[in-house]
Amino acid sequence: MFQTAVQLLYPPRCIGCGALVQSDFGLCGTCWGDTPFIGGTLCESCGVPLPGTGDGHRLECDDCMATPRPWSQGRAALLYRDKARQMVLALKHADRPEVVRPAALWMARAAREMLQPGMLIAPVPLHRSRLLMRRYNQSALLVQALARETGLEYCPDLLVRTRRTGSQEGKSAAERFENLRGAIAPHPGRTHRMQGRQVLLVDDVMTSGATLAASTEACLGAGATGVCVLVLARVAKDD
Repeated sequence: MFQTAVQLLYPPRCIGCGALVQSDFGLCGTCWGDTPFIGGTLCESCGVPLPGTGDGHRLECDDCMATPRPWSQGRAALLYRDKARQMVLALKHADRPEVVRPAALWMARAAREMLQPGMLIAPVPLHRSRLLMRRYNQSALLVQALARETGLEYCPDLLVRTRRTGSQEGKSAAERFENLRGAIAPHPGRTHRMQGRQVLLVDDVMTSGATLAASTEACLGAGATGVCVLVLARVAKDD
């Protein structure tokens, strides 16, 4: 009775446009069609879709071949364009946490081949000044929801930003990597949690991969046996 009354007062709405839908945290048909989910043949390192079909060998996109990644595998749920871009920006800057639940479900599906028993999930960290300004780390919210979906252990503060870095927007790939050099380190009190374990690093968007690379190197330097990465959306060259 109470649930029915709540649904009458607050009917489920599309997280993309606000239109009425049949269930909470869903997309209407139009927004679903405008959301570029990734599938088919993928780059093993970043998850971006590739043309053709797999031949049983490891496939990588041009970016990942040009810039070898320190992590072993990577996946993305969406391409960073159209409705996906709107949802990422809503989560990141518009205080729209309702995006987290469906996003974690999409990410769990994208990552299913990478997930291993005993894997530790952790977010890419924000500097404390940016965290105070934004009030939350969107990647940490995704990690918490992803842990519920997968049953894996998570650590929201496994890594820390040792210094504030300028915005990556407008920088070249080389400038992005230089901007992140030495800026991410293991949390001194959390190092033991990743030693001898596989770590799954999570972020909202991958562009050049500089932030994920710096985070991966911090994990490997602290004793992690390997790192995989997972993002909600991947920026592709054509986008």
